[in-house]
Amino acid sequence: MVWRPTLPRDARESVERLAVRKTYKLFIGGAFPRSESGRSYAVTSSKGEFLANASKASRKDARDAVVAARKAFGGWSGATAYNRGQVIYRIAEMLEGRRAQFAAELVAADGVSAKKAGELVDAAVDRLVWYAGWSDKISAIRGSANPVAGPYFNLSSTEPTGVVAVVAPPMGPLLGLVSVVVPVIVTGNTCVVVASGRAPLPSVTLAEVLATSDLPGGVVNILTGDAAELAPWLAGHMDVNGIDLTGAAPELAVACEQLAAENLKRVIRPPDGEIDWLADPGTGRMTAFLETKTVWHPIGV
Repeated sequence: MVWRPTLPRDARESVERLAVRKTYKLFIGGAFPRSESGRSYAVTSSKGEFLANASKASRKDARDAVVAARKAFGGWSGATAYNRGQVIYRIAEMLEGRRAQFAAELVAADGVSAKKAGELVDAAVDRLVWYAGWSDKISAIRGSANPVAGPYFNLSSTEPTGVVAVVAPPMGPLLGLVSVVVPVIVTGNTCVVVASGRAPLPSVTLAEVLATSDLPGGVVNILTGDAAELAPWLAGHMDVNGIDLTGAAPELAVACEQLAAENLKRVIRPPDGEIDWLADPGTGRMTAFLETKTVWHPIGV
């Protein structure tokens, strides 16, 4: 006979189940490592209530993320535009399947109503689908056949810039994040993202969506922590080809622009005012990190 200890019925009814605390890590190269520094910081709700501990990335983590992004660049930029659109559409499918979780995180982070949070998640899904549709069309509006005085074809076509660092906006932790990351990758770039320090949890949950979609590892790398610590190092990194400073504070943005001038980088400056992420995004963020290659070819050869 096997003896199994049991609690009295009244005791069993009074025991409450403890929820499994989630560990929020970094997202580098398709994996979820902890910060090499071992640091973390407390994430609080809009009401100041403790939500979780998030990893606080170091400069070493940022270097690892740049290496992962560069390694992924060749395959991602070499994929067909149609294939990149399919992958981004798949991300939209996965995000929609976790709508309730994202909505709950937005309620906690921004203090918005459940209805508003649901609308913001829907807008993020729609934004992904919108950019997916542009994947094989952006080259048509940016490329051209140029008239020249001579017996030549003169053709201009677009190419991705390379590895892009992105400082995510502090407001709009999901829709804002999607709106700055997806236009970078849809055109063939890879990126290193410094997530919102104020509300990083939707960013890490989005990383889980990316990891379970068809997106190759290293195309998007997400760091949580202090933008003031990470952004200057990324701005001065010689293997980073562009930087989006949308989420950087004015003083930090100036410092990053100065560091970015040490080698050739494309830079998006932070806006003068608050951005309406629900507005039509246009094509500007896609074309900001595109290069134009022009080829001359003799006619009849």
